[in-house]
Amino acid sequence: MSGVTKGGSISGLTEAEAREFHGVFVTSFIIFVVVAVIAHILVWEWRPWLPGPHGYSTSFLDGVTFVKSFLA
Repeated sequence: MSGVTKGGSISGLTEAEAREFHGVFVTSFIIFVVVAVIAHILVWEWRPWLPGPHGYSTSFLDGVTFVKSFLA
């Protein structure tokens, strides 16, 4: 009554299916982590989370105002 059949698993996957799923899961997780690290590096270059001694050099609104001056 535990739900585990003889030679099976709780998930219902065979050993080969479980290994295949694990491989896909690990590969997907590694790709996700690489994309997240690249995104964090790019954001850090754009706007560091820890500002220097003079604070942030520009604000987001300064950038919007700059672009708006070209559109007007």
